[in-house]
Amino acid sequence: MNKGKFIVFEGIDGSGKSTQIKLLSQYLKEKNVPFYITREPTDSPFGALAHQCMTGRIDTDDKTIASVCVADRIDHIFNKTNGLLEKINNGVTVISDRYYFSNYAYQGVYMPLEWLIEANKFSAEALKPDVNIYIDVEAKVSAKRLQSRGDKERYEEENTMFHIREKYFEAFDRLKDAENVRVVQSQKEPMQTQMLIREVIDELFKF
Repeated sequence: MNKGKFIVFEGIDGSGKSTQIKLLSQYLKEKNVPFYITREPTDSPFGALAHQCMTGRIDTDDKTIASVCVADRIDHIFNKTNGLLEKINNGVTVISDRYYFSNYAYQGVYMPLEWLIEANKFSAEALKPDVNIYIDVEAKVSAKRLQSRGDKERYEEENTMFHIREKYFEAFDRLKDAENVRVVQSQKEPMQTQMLIREVIDELFKF
């Protein structure tokens, strides 16, 4: 049995990842590719704890949040109920909304990137994405989109988003020899963005 692919979507909040993942799932269905959609933080107890930290329900610092996200990620890979590694080994393609580059970018604004990379080393060795698709959007565009969502989470201020975007590109440059990162510029119409993403996917699957 051929292994499934591991496709990760990255981007600052409001970049349109959820919409693009939905459109890609329709495309993979047309191509008869079995797939599973997931996200980080997950719905596990570890992920729920991370969510509570990010929404401010738990008052803590970024080192703690980073560590909780790392624990959530390891469980995401290996847990016996719906672990990613088992799915991929069984021929299922996994599409994840965020993975360790989110850790590097979001917490990297407040702490050393090297620490975050080292903390995620076990996850990177266990399960590296076949491709990291980064949907690029300016912070001011992100902030405008987030206005309609109501309450903001810890990292959703425009100035913070600006620095998070910078950290993404710093991490991409730092790991350019170790990771497959494809930057896709967000277009005015979602389907235009999707067509750029499908070019990456066609290359990955050799459709």
